[in-house]
Amino acid sequence: MNAGPAAPAGLPDPPGPRPVLPLARLFAFRRDPPGDLSRMQARWGDVASFRIGPRWFYLISDPELVRQVLVTDHRTFTKSLALQRARVLLGDGLLTSEGEFHLRQRRLAQPAFHRERVAGMAAAMVRHAEATADGWRPGMRVDAAREMMRMTLGIAGETLLGADVGGEADEIGGALSDALGLFSRLHNPIGVLLDRLPLPGTLRMRRARQRLDDTIYRVIAERRASGEERDDLLGMLLAARDDEADGAGMTDLQLRDELLTLFLAGHETTANALAWTWHLLARNPLAEARLHDELRTVLAGRAPTAADYPALPYTRAVLAESMRLYPPAWTIGREPVEDWQAGGYRIRAGSVVLVSPWVVHHDARWWPEPFAFRPERWMEGAEAAQPRFAYFPFGGGIRKCIGEGFAWMELVLTLATLARRWRLVSIPGVEPVPEPRITLRPIGLEMRVEGSA
Repeated sequence: MNAGPAAPAGLPDPPGPRPVLPLARLFAFRRDPPGDLSRMQARWGDVASFRIGPRWFYLISDPELVRQVLVTDHRTFTKSLALQRARVLLGDGLLTSEGEFHLRQRRLAQPAFHRERVAGMAAAMVRHAEATADGWRPGMRVDAAREMMRMTLGIAGETLLGADVGGEADEIGGALSDALGLFSRLHNPIGVLLDRLPLPGTLRMRRARQRLDDTIYRVIAERRASGEERDDLLGMLLAARDDEADGAGMTDLQLRDELLTLFLAGHETTANALAWTWHLLARNPLAEARLHDELRTVLAGRAPTAADYPALPYTRAVLAESMRLYPPAWTIGREPVEDWQAGGYRIRAGSVVLVSPWVVHHDARWWPEPFAFRPERWMEGAEAAQPRFAYFPFGGGIRKCIGEGFAWMELVLTLATLARRWRLVSIPGVEPVPEPRITLRPIGLEMRVEGSA
């Protein structure tokens, strides 16, 4: 399919559902957002349109068109209104900032995620995973999602902030959950009004933001007061100087916005990917057995290190397949600043363009047996055989996740650390439900701990 940065006059609107009632599409979308988008693509094709209230939405599902949105024509788009509104929580961090400011901030943060620095963080990742494993006992019932959240929160605290937040994990985790409640309103046409009213959800979000600010600002103040130079993200951001701003360092507000954004993204998405992986392994014993075989062969009973990362290809394949089936960031929104075209259709300026990893990752054109958990695909070069954007759990283009390398190292090493000692087994009658906010959280993922054979 072809796309371009400008839309000639006279192009038609893409096909799509046209409900009679103004908000009927909103109610259908909110019942099951990922499923609704998948059904829309199946019914209306790779360029589909719908309206929620006065706003047009466009679902783009062809990998080449996804590439156009995220890479080739990225200057035609800004972040969607939903993420613009997320500034109420995240400020002007990498997720929400735009233009030259975003590029400068990304340049300042990028060295913290260099391959060698990430390898240096591996020991902390494994140490927190070992602490989690030490707390499990045979027959114990655990909420796998909560366990992974606590573990990744500790890893993010140490590697990004240089702080031990273990004692605050439940409180910070609760605040993050409440803050993420904001994102359930982001596609609501009256969400801006709701954010201003003293409703219970709004008040919870404000308290959560204050709780997170207390931690972030405290850590910044303590580090500034100590004068200590440390090799974590906060240390690198404190030392960074912007040549385009006369060599000035970041203000506390800039530090807060970047740290909170990366702290949130650095643990939430990883925790979700790990939790879904436990669920999928428990339902697929052959894949689970092959994973344990690899861990026994490579690790021989010891904890993994950064040097083991390339020697664990099946462990990585398990995680890649998990993120295909349950992409942590299940949809990505952009807003065109001018009329654009996709597949011969008009895409209106000021609308919302959605590209959905969930939809594309479950497309049988690119992924045979799209709902089957088959890590072997990745051992057989599945990604290389597909269009570039048939798989994009970390986004793409200038806004591709800055911490992708960090995330892969953490995912592989923590799964290897835990799985070499334990299995998590499904409990009959317990079926987790995906909660599609800005990420795809599993709700109700209670599992039973058993020793690894």
